[in-house]
Amino acid sequence: MIAAPDRTPLPRRFFDRPVLEVAPDLLGRILVRHTHTPDGPIELRLTEVEAYAGPADPGSHAYRGRTERNAVMFGPPGHAYVYFTYGMWHCMNLVCGPEGSASGVLLRAGEILSGHERAHKHRPTARNDRELAKGPARLATALGIDRHLNGVDVCAGPRSPMEILTGAPTPADQVLSGPRTGVGGEGATHPWRFWIDGDPTVSPYRPHTPRRRSSDAPSDGT
Repeated sequence: MIAAPDRTPLPRRFFDRPVLEVAPDLLGRILVRHTHTPDGPIELRLTEVEAYAGPADPGSHAYRGRTERNAVMFGPPGHAYVYFTYGMWHCMNLVCGPEGSASGVLLRAGEILSGHERAHKHRPTARNDRELAKGPARLATALGIDRHLNGVDVCAGPRSPMEILTGAPTPADQVLSGPRTGVGGEGATHPWRFWIDGDPTVSPYRPHTPRRRSSDAPSDGT
Protein backbone atom coordinates (compact mmCIF):
# COMPACT_ATOMS: atom_id res chain seq x y z
CA MET A 1 0.00 0.00 0.00
CA ILE A 2 1.29 3.46 -0.92
CA ALA A 3 1.43 5.75 2.09
CA ALA A 4 -0.63 8.93 1.95
CA PRO A 5 1.41 12.12 1.52
CA ASP A 6 2.51 13.71 4.80
CA ARG A 7 0.53 16.90 5.39
CA THR A 8 2.93 18.32 7.98
CA PRO A 9 3.99 21.87 6.97
CA LEU A 10 7.67 22.26 6.18
CA PRO A 11 9.44 24.32 8.89
CA ARG A 12 11.61 27.34 8.16
CA ARG A 13 14.76 25.34 8.85
CA PHE A 14 13.99 23.28 5.72
CA PHE A 15 14.59 26.41 3.61
CA ASP A 16 17.51 27.67 5.72
CA ARG A 17 20.00 25.49 3.81
CA PRO A 18 22.16 25.83 0.68
CA VAL A 19 20.03 26.21 -2.43
CA LEU A 20 21.45 23.10 -4.10
CA GLU A 21 20.23 21.04 -1.14
CA VAL A 22 16.80 22.62 -0.98
CA ALA A 23 15.98 22.49 -4.71
CA PRO A 24 15.95 18.70 -5.31
CA ASP A 25 14.44 18.16 -1.86
CA LEU A 26 11.38 20.18 -2.91
CA LEU A 27 10.37 17.58 -5.51
CA GLY A 28 7.30 15.71 -4.32
CA ARG A 29 6.38 18.38 -1.77
CA ILE A 30 2.90 19.89 -1.86
CA LEU A 31 2.27 23.59 -2.46
CA VAL A 32 -1.08 24.67 -1.05
CA ARG A 33 -2.62 27.84 -2.44
CA HIS A 34 -5.12 28.84 0.21
CA THR A 35 -8.00 30.85 -1.23
CA HIS A 36 -9.83 31.31 2.10
CA THR A 37 -13.12 30.99 0.21
CA PRO A 38 -15.80 28.24 0.10
CA ASP A 39 -14.10 26.96 -3.08
CA GLY A 40 -11.25 25.67 -0.96
CA PRO A 41 -7.52 25.54 -1.76
CA ILE A 42 -5.66 24.46 -4.87
CA GLU A 43 -2.96 21.90 -4.14
CA LEU A 44 0.02 21.04 -6.33
CA ARG A 45 2.78 18.42 -6.14
CA LEU A 46 6.10 19.90 -7.23
CA THR A 47 7.74 17.98 -10.10
CA GLU A 48 10.34 20.41 -11.51
CA VAL A 49 12.43 23.22 -9.98
CA GLU A 50 15.56 25.30 -10.69
CA ALA A 51 18.15 26.58 -8.24
CA TYR A 52 19.55 30.14 -8.33
CA ALA A 53 22.52 30.99 -6.13
CA GLY A 54 22.21 34.74 -5.64
CA PRO A 55 25.23 37.04 -6.13
CA ALA A 56 27.44 34.05 -7.02
CA ASP A 57 25.18 33.06 -9.92
CA PRO A 58 25.11 35.04 -13.21
CA GLY A 59 21.68 33.58 -13.93
CA SER A 60 20.14 34.96 -10.75
CA HIS A 61 18.09 38.16 -10.44
CA ALA A 62 20.29 38.96 -7.42
CA TYR A 63 23.60 38.67 -9.30
CA ARG A 64 24.12 42.46 -9.47
CA GLY A 65 22.94 43.13 -5.95
CA ARG A 66 19.80 44.20 -4.15
CA THR A 67 17.09 46.17 -5.94
CA GLU A 68 13.50 47.07 -5.18
CA ARG A 69 12.40 44.22 -7.42
CA ASN A 70 14.49 41.44 -5.83
CA ALA A 71 14.58 42.66 -2.21
CA VAL A 72 12.57 39.66 -0.94
CA MET A 73 15.39 37.35 -2.03
CA PHE A 74 17.71 38.97 0.51
CA GLY A 75 15.28 38.45 3.38
CA PRO A 76 14.61 35.44 5.60
CA PRO A 77 14.22 31.99 4.04
CA GLY A 78 10.77 30.50 3.58
CA HIS A 79 9.23 33.44 1.72
CA ALA A 80 7.88 33.70 -1.83
CA TYR A 81 9.66 35.83 -4.41
CA VAL A 82 7.19 36.55 -7.22
CA TYR A 83 8.29 38.47 -10.30
CA PHE A 84 6.71 39.67 -13.54
CA THR A 85 8.40 38.80 -16.82
CA TYR A 86 7.98 39.47 -20.55
CA GLY A 87 5.25 41.95 -19.67
CA MET A 88 2.67 39.20 -19.21
CA TRP A 89 3.79 36.33 -16.95
CA HIS A 90 4.36 35.82 -13.22
CA CYS A 91 6.80 33.28 -11.82
CA MET A 92 7.44 32.22 -8.23
CA ASN A 93 10.58 31.31 -6.28
CA LEU A 94 11.02 30.11 -2.73
CA VAL A 95 13.77 32.00 -0.88
CA CYS A 96 16.28 29.76 0.85
CA GLY A 97 19.67 29.86 2.54
CA PRO A 98 20.66 32.24 5.34
CA GLU A 99 19.25 35.75 5.30
CA GLY A 100 21.24 37.93 2.93
CA SER A 101 22.36 35.10 0.63
CA ALA A 102 19.60 35.89 -1.90
CA SER A 103 19.33 32.34 -3.18
CA GLY A 104 16.06 30.86 -4.32
CA VAL A 105 14.31 27.99 -6.06
CA LEU A 106 12.15 28.67 -9.10
CA LEU A 107 9.04 26.47 -9.12
CA ARG A 108 8.94 25.25 -12.73
CA ALA A 109 6.17 22.64 -12.86
CA GLY A 110 3.80 20.51 -10.87
CA GLU A 111 0.80 18.22 -10.77
CA ILE A 112 -2.51 19.72 -9.61
CA LEU A 113 -3.85 17.42 -6.88
CA SER A 114 -7.02 19.28 -5.93
CA GLY A 115 -8.88 22.37 -7.06
CA HIS A 116 -8.75 21.31 -10.73
CA GLU A 117 -11.89 23.24 -11.68
CA ARG A 118 -10.55 26.49 -10.26
CA ALA A 119 -7.13 25.93 -11.87
CA HIS A 120 -8.81 25.39 -15.25
CA LYS A 121 -10.68 28.66 -14.80
CA HIS A 122 -7.34 30.39 -14.30
CA ARG A 123 -5.88 28.58 -17.33
CA PRO A 124 -8.77 27.94 -19.76
CA THR A 125 -6.36 27.20 -22.63
CA ALA A 126 -4.90 24.13 -20.88
CA ARG A 127 -5.85 21.07 -22.94
CA ASN A 128 -5.73 18.68 -20.00
CA ASP A 129 -4.80 18.44 -16.32
CA ARG A 130 -1.14 17.66 -17.11
CA GLU A 131 -0.71 21.02 -18.84
CA LEU A 132 -2.22 23.15 -16.07
CA ALA A 133 1.11 23.82 -14.33
CA LYS A 134 3.64 22.57 -16.91
CA GLY A 135 6.06 25.50 -16.76
CA PRO A 136 6.75 28.29 -14.23
CA ALA A 137 4.30 30.87 -15.61
CA ARG A 138 1.62 28.24 -16.12
CA LEU A 139 2.12 27.10 -12.52
CA ALA A 140 1.73 30.63 -11.18
CA THR A 141 -1.30 31.31 -13.37
CA ALA A 142 -3.05 28.06 -12.44
CA LEU A 143 -2.60 28.84 -8.75
CA GLY A 144 -3.62 32.49 -9.04
CA ILE A 145 -0.19 33.78 -8.03
CA ASP A 146 0.85 37.34 -8.89
CA ARG A 147 2.93 40.18 -7.43
CA HIS A 148 0.41 40.71 -4.64
CA LEU A 149 1.85 37.52 -3.10
CA ASN A 150 5.47 38.67 -3.33
CA GLY A 151 7.03 38.31 0.13
CA VAL A 152 4.38 35.93 1.50
CA ASP A 153 5.67 33.71 4.32
CA VAL A 154 5.06 30.08 3.28
CA CYS A 155 5.98 28.93 6.80
CA ALA A 156 3.17 30.86 8.51
CA GLY A 157 0.64 28.01 8.34
CA PRO A 158 -2.84 27.93 6.79
CA ARG A 159 -3.51 31.59 7.61
CA SER A 160 -0.99 32.43 4.88
CA PRO A 161 -2.08 32.44 1.21
CA MET A 162 0.48 29.69 0.58
CA GLU A 163 2.25 26.93 2.49
CA ILE A 164 4.42 23.93 1.65
CA LEU A 165 3.56 20.50 3.05
CA THR A 166 5.97 17.59 3.50
CA GLY A 167 4.16 15.50 0.88
CA ALA A 168 6.11 12.49 -0.44
CA PRO A 169 9.78 13.38 -1.01
CA THR A 170 11.15 11.96 -4.25
CA PRO A 171 13.81 9.23 -3.91
CA ALA A 172 17.23 10.36 -5.13
CA ASP A 173 17.34 7.73 -7.90
CA GLN A 174 14.21 9.28 -9.44
CA VAL A 175 15.62 12.84 -9.53
CA LEU A 176 17.32 14.00 -12.73
CA SER A 177 19.28 17.22 -13.26
CA GLY A 178 20.48 19.28 -16.19
CA PRO A 179 21.03 22.85 -17.46
CA ARG A 180 18.47 25.45 -16.49
CA THR A 181 15.92 26.45 -19.09
CA GLY A 182 16.56 29.70 -20.97
CA VAL A 183 19.67 30.68 -18.98
CA GLY A 184 22.57 32.06 -21.04
CA GLY A 185 26.07 33.35 -20.38
CA GLU A 186 28.24 31.95 -17.61
CA GLY A 187 25.31 30.23 -15.91
CA ALA A 188 24.12 28.37 -19.01
CA THR A 189 25.76 25.04 -18.22
CA HIS A 190 25.01 24.81 -14.50
CA PRO A 191 23.06 21.54 -13.99
CA TRP A 192 20.73 23.23 -11.50
CA ARG A 193 17.39 22.21 -12.98
CA PHE A 194 15.92 19.23 -11.13
CA TRP A 195 12.91 17.13 -12.11
CA ILE A 196 11.16 13.85 -11.40
CA ASP A 197 12.15 11.26 -13.99
CA GLY A 198 9.29 10.40 -16.34
CA ASP A 199 6.70 12.71 -14.79
CA PRO A 200 4.31 13.96 -17.51
CA THR A 201 3.94 17.43 -15.97
CA VAL A 202 7.65 18.32 -16.36
CA SER A 203 8.17 21.10 -18.90
CA PRO A 204 10.33 20.65 -22.02
CA TYR A 205 13.90 21.93 -21.88
CA ARG A 206 14.62 25.03 -23.95
CA PRO A 207 18.14 26.47 -24.30
CA HIS A 208 18.73 30.20 -24.04
CA THR A 209 17.99 32.33 -27.10
CA PRO A 210 18.92 36.04 -27.21
CA ARG A 211 15.99 38.33 -26.48
CA ARG A 212 14.66 40.44 -29.30
CA ARG A 213 14.71 44.17 -28.68
CA SER A 214 11.48 44.84 -30.55
CA SER A 215 8.10 44.94 -28.88
CA ASP A 216 7.18 41.55 -30.37
CA ALA A 217 9.72 39.64 -28.28
CA PRO A 218 8.24 36.18 -27.76
CA SER A 219 7.67 34.42 -24.46
CA ASP A 220 8.18 30.69 -24.09
CA GLY A 221 4.80 30.60 -22.31
CA THR A 222 6.14 28.35 -19.58
